[in-house]
Amino acid sequence: MLICKVVKPLVSTNRIPDFEHKHLQVVLDGSTQKVAVDAVGCIPGDWVICVGSSAAREAAGSKSYPSDLTIVGIIDHWDPDAGKAPVNSGTAAKTDSAPMPEPAPPAVPSPAVAPPAASSNGGGQA
Repeated sequence: MLICKVVKPLVSTNRIPDFEHKHLQVVLDGSTQKVAVDAVGCIPGDWVICVGSSAAREAAGSKSYPSDLTIVGIIDHWDPDAGKAPVNSGTAAKTDSAPMPEPAPPAVPSPAVAPPAASSNGGGQA
């Protein structure tokens, strides 16, 4: 699956009959423009989920459908810049929290020392 942004509709009045009445959209996948069959009714500016290959043909309505990219969902809320580090102008980023302390080295168990044997003078030689 791909996340793409719908750029504009693509109108093609002269096309093969298998395309029927399906709408086509120009979508942006990164910096590459692609054409996708619109199975959900999206508009320019929408962020959409697209599928390719045999999934695209089936999502468009039939396994024999001539499509290799089909829009199958409109994303309600998504920020494409979320999770990216902010660009600093040569200054270090400040944080409100203190740095994490380094973990303590693992404890090394000391070798077990047996207590000295108790002497028994009962029943022995004196």
